[in-house]
Amino acid sequence: MEMMALPETWAVSSVGDVSEYIQRGKSPKYADLSRLPVVNQRSIRWHGIQDEHLKYVHEDQFSAWDEARFIQEGDILWNSTGTGTIGRACLVRQEHTDPPKVVDSHVTIVRSNKRIVEPGYLFAWIRGPEVQQKIEDLATGTTNQIELNRSTIASTLIPIAPLNEQRRIAAKLDTTLAAVEACRQRLDGVAVILKRFRQAVLSAATSRELTRKWRGDRGMDEPWEDQVLGNLLSDLRYGTAQKCTYDVCGKPVLRIPNILEGSILHDDLKYAEFGKEEIDKLAIRAGDLLVIRSNGSLDLVGRTALALNVDEGFLFAGYLIRLRPKPEIVVPGFLLLVLLSPETLLRIELAARSTSGVNNINSKFLSGLQLGLPSLEEQHEIVRRAQQLFTLADQLEARLTTARKIVDRLTPALLAKAFRGELVPQDPGDEPASVLLERIRAARQAEAAAGKPSRRGRRKAATNPDQIAMDAAPVPLDFLAGLLRECGALSERALLAVSELEPQRFQQQLYRELESGTAREVQENGQVLLEALG
Repeated sequence: MEMMALPETWAVSSVGDVSEYIQRGKSPKYADLSRLPVVNQRSIRWHGIQDEHLKYVHEDQFSAWDEARFIQEGDILWNSTGTGTIGRACLVRQEHTDPPKVVDSHVTIVRSNKRIVEPGYLFAWIRGPEVQQKIEDLATGTTNQIELNRSTIASTLIPIAPLNEQRRIAAKLDTTLAAVEACRQRLDGVAVILKRFRQAVLSAATSRELTRKWRGDRGMDEPWEDQVLGNLLSDLRYGTAQKCTYDVCGKPVLRIPNILEGSILHDDLKYAEFGKEEIDKLAIRAGDLLVIRSNGSLDLVGRTALALNVDEGFLFAGYLIRLRPKPEIVVPGFLLLVLLSPETLLRIELAARSTSGVNNINSKFLSGLQLGLPSLEEQHEIVRRAQQLFTLADQLEARLTTARKIVDRLTPALLAKAFRGELVPQDPGDEPASVLLERIRAARQAEAAAGKPSRRGRRKAATNPDQIAMDAAPVPLDFLAGLLRECGALSERALLAVSELEPQRFQQQLYRELESGTAREVQENGQVLLEALG
């Protein structure tokens, strides 16, 4: 990953170099409920962990998770597989650790070394555009199961600000991104209000409320006529069962994807050849209504669109029913309002609901739908008023869409600004990041020379059966060199993370390979790296 220009007191490192622990979770045996929840891809959101999506480890396997595998405050949980979910991460906060939790094999725990990097700062980098825009490049594997592997995570570069500046950046991002999220939630609330407004218009249009004053001004007090839908139609017909293709040959055929709420969409059309008799029967005219009669999704059954002049001549498929209103009795636009109203849709839902997986309504049901029918004059007035209100709602929704786009750009813009060193003031008294990194590296080397495991590896003895002593399962002589050939030159810390060896075991293996000549140390931009030989 190419790094941007950085402030003078910043440095560049890798995620492996600034982490104490990078480990993919395990595939557990699941239980319906237990004392040990498992964090999976679906439960990981940028704002935290969604408890309703957690799964649970079977009690038989509780002992298979050593202490290090339990999530800790400050951990970053990074989705590492799956189209559409890979790359999404969350920062573990104190409330997420009660009760204790582990992660499954599709999630990687990244645990920062807090002497080098603030967890919130590392999380912000992972969330930012420099990483997220390159996730597809970072991932490996087939398009069906892309994967962000451990070595790739460890070798991902990160700009390191002085530690105090990292804390200022993380704190500033906490407040500004919280404000952005609050703005996004308010916009979502506006979307809900607009949806309710449209439903209220439809209810008012079909219950005499929309034109109550209009009728009073004209002294029109007569009640609406009770009718059934079948009496208002000159034709009610199912569509064709003929197989259609995307080859532009013959007549275009409207299908379920072409039916929006109220209008017909001409995208994604299919075509078929028809004889004159079938064309005469099935060709759409302006004023016709098309109703979805059958679908696995209950929300789609009953969706209705009104044909306009531009739709004339199209044919329609068998999962649709065409209604042709009698214009001398009913205005097509008024009939559309009736069919889209919440009251009618509820009746359709109750009639269509099925346990078989396919929900249906039929021509008999539609013909028998009861409605109140005002005079033609009032029908026209209702349609006019409803269209005015819907136009207003459309205008507000367009402005809402624009506002959402602006808000969606704020988070990546703020994160990019943070890692250019422009979000918070820089303090010349802060220890430069390069000095901090060198001091930590020297401390590690001193610990290694004294025969101690590094701070990175200090934890309680593992009970995980796949973490066994080196003398019980010796690794190949060129094991680390093989990793270096795969990943390129790495720092000692990054190589430790990639190797998945315990720190003491890693130091033994590294000493063997440096002595045997399969790997060597090199200097690059003032940093000591390890590279493979041969």
